Amino acid sequence: MSNDENPRGEQPEGGAPAAPDASAPPPATEVSGRQRLKAGLWPPRLSRAQLIVAVLLFGLGLGLAIQVRSTSDDSALRGARQEDLVRILDEVDDRTQRLEDEKQRLDDQRTELENSSDQAEEARKQTLEKERQLGILAGTVAAQGPGITLTITDPSGAVAPDMLLDAIQELRAAGAEAIQVNGVRVVANTYFSGDAGDVEVDGKKIEAPYEFTVIGKPQDLEPALNIPGGVVQTLEKEQATVLVERSDEIAVDALRPAQRPDYARSSSP
Repeated sequence: MSNDENPRGEQPEGGAPAAPDASAPPPATEVSGRQRLKAGLWPPRLSRAQLIVAVLLFGLGLGLAIQVRSTSDDSALRGARQEDLVRILDEVDDRTQRLEDEKQRLDDQRTELENSSDQAEEARKQTLEKERQLGILAGTVAAQGPGITLTITDPSGAVAPDMLLDAIQELRAAGAEAIQVNGVRVVANTYFSGDAGDVEVDGKKIEAPYEFTVIGKPQDLEPALNIPGGVVQTLEKEQATVLVERSDEIAVDALRPAQRPDYARSSSP
């Protein structure tokens, strides 16, 4: 029987099965939902406008992340009270004012030198005044004026030399002009050595209580010691007791011998 006579390709009775028609199209394979989703998402088909928006959003997100990270960093003053922050700000303003006053003083001196009818005499007076000031800084002359007395008691012997040095540096930064510690004059090359409870200043042993006699503006010196995380808090963590007293008249009378330099010579004729 021919294909025309058997269009369905049915197997003739009692005969072999009919061969498949090679010209017939292959059966369609069924596509799953996951395959259709994958084909729709990859490869991505982005327009130019979408690509630009994506880049801008990435940049914005990166900037926000950096800002959040920077603002989340720990700050030394994060836990400070409002009155402490105000006091620190006042101290900075006071330091700025002192620098402005010093600048004005130097400008006035220059004007006096330029306008004085007797410039030689004016220069001599200023030289003597500068010598007195340098003598105070070098510790070769006594000084007096307003200031504070800082007394540190150390019952547990835990106050280390570097803590006392921190107190000196904080006082200098606040405008201290003359300092002595337990009868030892503090100068530019003063150093603290030893161990906690066994402290030496410039090679001279001192014992608690440690008494700092400081000449300067009391309104600047005392707040500088009490800033959050400053000298007073550090010492109190070591079970030390700190007492700061203001005074209108402080005497710093411990003296240093004048030393002639071995190598340095004046360059002026």
